[in-house]
Amino acid sequence: MNQLTLFEKEKKLINLREASEWASQYLNRKVTTSNISYLLQYGKIKKYGNNGNPLINTEELKEYYDSYDKEKQWKKKLGKDLNWHLSFVEYKESERTKHVHRLHPYKGKFIPQLVEYFLDSRTNEFKQQIYFHKDDIVLDPFCGSGTTLVQANELGMHAIGVDISAFNTMISNVKLEKYDIPQIRKIIQKITGYLKNFQKTKNNIAFEEHLLSEISKFNYKYFPSPGYKRKVMRGEINEQEYAKDKEEEFLSIYYDLVKKYKIQIKQDKDNSFLDKWFLFPVREEINFVSKELKKVDNKDIEKILAIILSRTVRSCRATTHADLATLKDPITTTYYCKKHGKICKPIFSIKGWWQRYTIDTLNRLREFDRLRTETFHICLAGDSRTIDLYEEIKKKNPEFAKILLRQKIKGIFSSPPYVGLIDYHEQHAYAYEIFGFNRKDELEIGPLSKGQGKEARDSYVKGIAESLRNCKKYLQKDYDIFLVANDKFNFYPDIAHLADMKIVNQFKRPVLNRVEKDRSNAYSEIIFHLKER
Repeated sequence: MNQLTLFEKEKKLINLREASEWASQYLNRKVTTSNISYLLQYGKIKKYGNNGNPLINTEELKEYYDSYDKEKQWKKKLGKDLNWHLSFVEYKESERTKHVHRLHPYKGKFIPQLVEYFLDSRTNEFKQQIYFHKDDIVLDPFCGSGTTLVQANELGMHAIGVDISAFNTMISNVKLEKYDIPQIRKIIQKITGYLKNFQKTKNNIAFEEHLLSEISKFNYKYFPSPGYKRKVMRGEINEQEYAKDKEEEFLSIYYDLVKKYKIQIKQDKDNSFLDKWFLFPVREEINFVSKELKKVDNKDIEKILAIILSRTVRSCRATTHADLATLKDPITTTYYCKKHGKICKPIFSIKGWWQRYTIDTLNRLREFDRLRTETFHICLAGDSRTIDLYEEIKKKNPEFAKILLRQKIKGIFSSPPYVGLIDYHEQHAYAYEIFGFNRKDELEIGPLSKGQGKEARDSYVKGIAESLRNCKKYLQKDYDIFLVANDKFNFYPDIAHLADMKIVNQFKRPVLNRVEKDRSNAYSEIIFHLKER
């Protein structure tokens, strides 16, 4: 309809753009039209008008945001000492994952704005003291995916990373490498062409297209959005019973298509991660592209393509959308997806994700090229408890080694592993199998596999303290160390003592953007500031 009804006028209805502007002003942070569309799509607020011109009631929008006042709720649960300005709530998701920071998923990494806050005084108005300056050397002895190194580069500082995982080391170094982007694009186009030709000999593409068409029709009929979700929220539909019934109904369609296109779903064995968590058509394509990467002459380009393939493979695991972070059981059929509220399917081809990630990666590399500085950065594969930083850097970059010897490291910014939370090699098990990296799980500090018992906790405290003592040999006399941790066991006073250090300050921050399913729960971490005792 072209004109608003009297009811709609009285309800103070506005369009998406107006709602975005209103919400941004009301919340004092950027709210996009996509954010508002998300609220409509998932039934958080009611949609007025029509699909071509959706309208929002400002009073309902205000009620939604008022009921979702995180700062007030979280301070009530976590304490008034929570530094809300360290939540970085004002940053959009695209800013928290800017440029190369999203080249590859990684559990447990912190956002770049947190690094900026402590490394660069220009990024905030709250800090009284400046700890790091341009041309300083920053160390991250638990480097992970390289967030500290990338931000140090952007801020004009040299940086050294250390990580026990060979794959983590590759992720970090790939992010910092300078590339011939036109050459990468040319090689990508060639490999993508080869993949398409390979697929022409298979039936899985036609099968998946047909399957998607059937799923779309079925979901439109039985799971209309946002009407279905609103009915579930109101209790008008018993989601569990209804979903189970429709899931079983669609399975007959799925099995008919599998038979029609003669698709092999499961692999012949399940001895390895790649055997267990990928459907047969996907595994064939992974093997094909992997072989093509080995033919690339330029090793730096081969590594960035390997990261793209690894990111692609991770998105193609045979699991539900709700279980991407913590795998449960392999999925080989269509299923009701609680996350999306409709019938979804496992992945049968890597091509779509491969093409998406190749484009995304090139864009991110270009974006970082505009910000990068001419400083030295390297991530070393090794154990931070025992590694000789100077000798290892001397082997790889003698010029950087001279700078390290002359001025030493100004300080550390790092997020050590958490005890009994993550198996850092296992989270990228597929990459170790594809690329043949050696695993050193036995050298991880505080792995999930060892639990959180007394023996594991004691070993963890000792391991972190040993790392700090070893790294201290390369630090300036008046060093500053910042360690990010959720210290629920109160480890860090003991760690500081064992490392002959003292905690001079701590900053408690809310963590708003966790990838785990319980991210809505109030959760905080502390940034410990350590100095020589």
